[in-house]
Amino acid sequence: MDTALDVRRALTDDELRRLDAYWRAANYLTVGQIYLLGNPLLREPLTRDDIKPRLLGHWGTSPGLNLIYAHLNRVIVARDVNAMLVTGPGHGGPAIVANTWLEGTWSERYHDVARDEAGMAKLFRQFSFPGGIPSHVASDVPGSIHEGGELGYALSHAYGAAFDDPDLVVACVVGDGEAETGPLAGSWLSNVFLNPARDGAVLPILHLNGYKIANPTVLSRIPETDLLDLMRGSGYQPYVVAGDDPAVVHRTLAATMDRALDEIAEIQRRARSGGAVERRRWPMIILRTPKGWTGPSEVDGVQVEGTYRAHQVPLSGVRDNPAHLAELERWLRSYRPEELFDATGAPVDELRALPPHGDRRMSANPVTNGGVVLRDLALPDFRDYGVDVGEPGKPMAGATGVLGPWLRDVISANPETFRLFGPDEVASNRLGAAFEVTGRAWVAATVAGDDHLSPDGRVMEVLSEHLCQGWLEGYLLTGRHGVFTSYEAFIHIVDSMLNQHAKWLKVTRAIPWRQPIASLNYLLSSHVWRQDHNGFSHQDPGFIDHVVNKKAEVVRVYLPPDANTLLSTMDHCLRSRHYINVVVAGKQSAPSWLTMTEAIQHTRRGLGIWEWASNDGGTEPDVVLACCGDVPTLETLAAVELLRQNLPELKVRLVNVVDLMRLQTDTEHPHGLTDNEFDTIFTADRPVIFAYHGYPWLIHRLTYRRNNHDNLHVRGYKEEGTTTTPFDMVMLNDLDRFHLVIDVIDRVPGLGPRAAHLRQRMVDARQAARDYTRRYGEDDPAVAEWRWVRATDPTNP
Repeated sequence: MDTALDVRRALTDDELRRLDAYWRAANYLTVGQIYLLGNPLLREPLTRDDIKPRLLGHWGTSPGLNLIYAHLNRVIVARDVNAMLVTGPGHGGPAIVANTWLEGTWSERYHDVARDEAGMAKLFRQFSFPGGIPSHVASDVPGSIHEGGELGYALSHAYGAAFDDPDLVVACVVGDGEAETGPLAGSWLSNVFLNPARDGAVLPILHLNGYKIANPTVLSRIPETDLLDLMRGSGYQPYVVAGDDPAVVHRTLAATMDRALDEIAEIQRRARSGGAVERRRWPMIILRTPKGWTGPSEVDGVQVEGTYRAHQVPLSGVRDNPAHLAELERWLRSYRPEELFDATGAPVDELRALPPHGDRRMSANPVTNGGVVLRDLALPDFRDYGVDVGEPGKPMAGATGVLGPWLRDVISANPETFRLFGPDEVASNRLGAAFEVTGRAWVAATVAGDDHLSPDGRVMEVLSEHLCQGWLEGYLLTGRHGVFTSYEAFIHIVDSMLNQHAKWLKVTRAIPWRQPIASLNYLLSSHVWRQDHNGFSHQDPGFIDHVVNKKAEVVRVYLPPDANTLLSTMDHCLRSRHYINVVVAGKQSAPSWLTMTEAIQHTRRGLGIWEWASNDGGTEPDVVLACCGDVPTLETLAAVELLRQNLPELKVRLVNVVDLMRLQTDTEHPHGLTDNEFDTIFTADRPVIFAYHGYPWLIHRLTYRRNNHDNLHVRGYKEEGTTTTPFDMVMLNDLDRFHLVIDVIDRVPGLGPRAAHLRQRMVDARQAARDYTRRYGEDDPAVAEWRWVRATDPTNP
């Protein structure tokens, strides 16, 4: 592209002077945050007492971020652009904080940090200081939806923010170190799912400053022709801005941003005026500037600027090294702060006039505080979608298949604020009813035989859990709603992303100006107990354990036992705010245990005694059989029937758990039971046999403080699995009905001698079931077709 004319016309000399002054002011404030404890305007020569005792922060990426921020502000003002910024190099925290202070938003959010000398001093002191703010672009920073401390998610968050917001331009700075991560590498292809007719735009800015902490970055060292081809192949028109002369870079970047926004506007105009909605080559910018630009060129005779040594704190011994202290003062004065700040310490009028005003400021854009623009979903009445349960166990129904029509109608009722995300597994997880009203988002080529591909699709399917998670997070953080459905075993791929989102939710609960956002809802199906056909690689329920490690006020885990309970649970989750909700439900046909009214009551309680399956009546039971999860519930009820038939005098109480966090104490989780409530349900001294969906030690961990913990025996998944039949799978892990009966016999005091014959029959029944599978390749119909039979009198079976 020939941009010579554009470069000459992009900025007048006066515009260039003012833009460069603004950049210098941001750089000054950035350095001040890293180093200064006092003397913010250098009214006196620097002394060691002006320097922080612990120097923390990252200078290397900051001047590039300040440059980008200043230029984005220019085009926002010139074009009245509705824009926000996602900052991939999260270590550039002081740069973004500096810009929010310059444009006034920081002082509006934190009234004690005014735009004057005293406020500047507080701004400097708070950065990476005890009782202050983190070094990243954290949730404390107005305008941020992305901390960036863990690299790889910037571009997927940016695209998530752009979906369904046609007026929004999301500028996304991708650090060249971040560009080496797998999630970011996959994110370039997000443009395949962006509809220019109804979505906003993403402007990626790949910031090539050449180095990571200690090594060169890959994309900065490959031939530029290869880099350009990589970007073109990913669907972008790349424009290179490079140099170390500020005047040249300012003019080139201004011209390039103008061209990029012109191209975005043209792509959207064509799509919104009746043109074909297809994949376009969107503009993106490759910015090559030195790492640590405008900082010390050399320190102690060693090159710093333009090398990895500029990554963090270029001058590290300032308090104890007079030469370093003098160099720091020279560095700070090189920005000429006396020209940038008036006698009160406020930015001079010329600088205050440069940024956008009000909500047009990127740090004040309402979508970056998603709870401000969040609106409740229009939810159809889930009761109308339930299974008609005449008696427990009838009829058979696949829980997610029953949920599918409800989610279909949620999509229809909320055409701009709800999306369903999944890694190529929406239909596999029996949610295919969604395709009755929408398609899979797709703007790339289509061929005959493609299934439900549409530029207007509300289902976001891509074979990357990272992309699904990142898109959904960006969508939620900017005020919308969604569900992420995945195979249970492979949701682990986003463990680390969940960590970061959970931390964001936890911290923002304590930030008064941050409004709650819609909850992140996981619907995990194709779970461990029904992955017998795919085998051991697909069998892992440990995501629950990972989630439970997060702060109690943020996480919720639900294991509904049937279709009606799943409907009630998902309605609750979509109405909730500021949580991570994990729902595990099966897709295979299974018994329906509860009427809709019973399911709603059970969901609200979180756990409860199923009186129709218990025979303890108004007395204390001999044993409590507890269950959590659909397959454990099935096996537990089958065990109850065996006990009822063979040991009718045994008093059995059946307890089903939907809300896993009810097992914790009320002092550890908001949903927890008090000790008295727990003892009332589970007893204080009777054996409890607990059949659990996941790893059994999690139940012990949740209940270890309970009075009756020593009598609690848990069966669950213990890393035994293969390609086999469903019942053989539960037998491999000792979760089957026969083994549960054996557990009762072994643990109820005095029962063993009386029930020795029954115990032996249970051992033989297990072997017979296994022999049948080995001979016929399927489960014995007596097991596979078992159905619950209601007792005529629940107190006397």
